[in-house]
Amino acid sequence: MDIKKKINGDKALVRVDGRVDMNNAKILLDKLSPLVFSCNEIVLDIEGMQYISSAGLRVFLGVYKDMKRKHGSFKLININDAVMDILRLTGFDIVFGCDLIGQQSSVPSELLGKLKEKGQEHLLRFYDELDEQGKQKLAGQIDELDLSVLDMTDEEEERGHFEPLGALTIDEINEDRQRFTEIGLDAIRKGQVGAVLLAGGQGSRLGSDKPKGMFNIGINRELYIFECLINEMMKVVKQAGAFIPLFVMTSKLNDKDTREFFEQKGYFGYDKAYVHFFVQEQLPAVDMSGKLMLSAMDTVACAPNGNGGWYISMRNSGVLHESDDTKNIKWLNVFAVDNVLQKIADPCFIGAVIDSAAACGAKVVSKASPDEKVGVLCLEDGKPSVAEYYEMTEEMRTRREPDGTLSYRFGVILNYLFKADELDKAFGITLPLHRAFKQVNYIDEYGRLIRPEKPNAYKYETLVLDMIRLQSSCLAFEVERNKEFAPVKNKTGIDSVESARELLKKNGVEL
Repeated sequence: MDIKKKINGDKALVRVDGRVDMNNAKILLDKLSPLVFSCNEIVLDIEGMQYISSAGLRVFLGVYKDMKRKHGSFKLININDAVMDILRLTGFDIVFGCDLIGQQSSVPSELLGKLKEKGQEHLLRFYDELDEQGKQKLAGQIDELDLSVLDMTDEEEERGHFEPLGALTIDEINEDRQRFTEIGLDAIRKGQVGAVLLAGGQGSRLGSDKPKGMFNIGINRELYIFECLINEMMKVVKQAGAFIPLFVMTSKLNDKDTREFFEQKGYFGYDKAYVHFFVQEQLPAVDMSGKLMLSAMDTVACAPNGNGGWYISMRNSGVLHESDDTKNIKWLNVFAVDNVLQKIADPCFIGAVIDSAAACGAKVVSKASPDEKVGVLCLEDGKPSVAEYYEMTEEMRTRREPDGTLSYRFGVILNYLFKADELDKAFGITLPLHRAFKQVNYIDEYGRLIRPEKPNAYKYETLVLDMIRLQSSCLAFEVERNKEFAPVKNKTGIDSVESARELLKKNGVEL
């Protein structure tokens, strides 16, 4: 081992050539230790280093910690491939992060600064191995990352005081159905209503590797989930004599498949000029130690930002104002892809909400039992809200009105009508983040793709039900569950392909 050093003020440049092993590591330590006290920056040029053992790495780590403790810096430059392989093999590239690569790295300083502030500089461990396109891709993604997920704690959100919220019941709706319907049809004909299909999910739980909407729910003929929903919209189109702008929210994973499927199927008879696609934005996944992960050397592991991210994704995409058919929209009907009996842009529902002068509306069904696992529309501190089934106390679940009906009985089915200008007013308000412990594929420090067999990281999402809490008022609009609620969440059992097929048959749909 040969050591040469040059001092320039409070900066030391040290060149280390040869092998560093257990026999000479103390010599290296003796040369570096005095510099910790006399210099604020130590730079090691190790271009000529042939090998470094664990004893040498411990010297690096000790000096690195000493310099960090005094707010100085310790950097390695001109790292050759042999030494870099050792650093990666031992995990020291992660321990040191980008300080290890130091001046040798081509990482832009602003990019490094953003990550270093949050202790996430390990995302750049492969940066210098990427081609220019890969570097730009990774840098662009990091620049746009929402790092607020790193500030989330284990503390649960404190909820307010819940009270029951009544609904416009089926009987009350039937008494005024014709008037409500005419009001709704008038709004549709004036181009004031848009429909938003939340279709970012995959059909993995149904045994499919394609978008959930592409799942064939037919038995003796092809009948896709997307087709079921478009068929319902076509009924309204014929009734109104006008097409409704349809915004389809996809994910980065299924956007291409979804667009190609609609093209292949001729949009199931819907006028393609009225169909607009946009991609759901994403949030980074975080491992159990609070670190972001890479899904590829040039890609940060992310997941869709939840169904509550639909409006910010839609607005940021510019799709809401890209054509003439969308310029007059005042109301947006948001619905989920996995309910094959959804009645979309229902004129009666739209008319009832408009007539009520409420800021939004929600289709609801009466709960089948006190323990049914469905969120209920209610009041929270005097404002409309949704209490998830796991948030409800025993008293809330079992409380009954004088007529014997459940007080908290109106379950939401993810079919909402929002007033566009009210959404604009709330645009800058951050929705609460919810996290779920999931399996997330990632690459390890050696660049190997790891597919975990059990949950290993947290995914973060916003929920559309939290948007209800931002509204001043909400009309609960009761519908018959057997006619409008056939969720397809599982392959068999409750809320499954099997149960949805039975409900489709009962509603006269040929399978």
